[in-house]
Amino acid sequence: MTSAWIGIIVLAVGCFIFKLAGLSVPERVLDHPFTRRAADLIPVALLGALIAVQVLGGDHTLVIDARLAALGVAAVLLMLRVPFLPMVLAAAATAALLRLM
Repeated sequence: MTSAWIGIIVLAVGCFIFKLAGLSVPERVLDHPFTRRAADLIPVALLGALIAVQVLGGDHTLVIDARLAALGVAAVLLMLRVPFLPMVLAAAATAALLRLM
């Protein structure tokens, strides 16, 4: 058995144990206001971090290019409550036009 398969098996068992631990948490802990607040904010923070890495990340350097301008356009349209599809199209068009220049 290769080290890759050993790693996969160890990670699968670890995920199962982690899931089992989450299912065994008492209800009073899950209903606590701090837990609910953290559960609401963690996905937002993770998505924000993912966007930042994808927009500004390069080969170990900070990259400012058309993606950042597209993100800015999307942020402004989001604040203006523009529907999702037109917002994505406008951001994509912004990035495409800036890359043509």
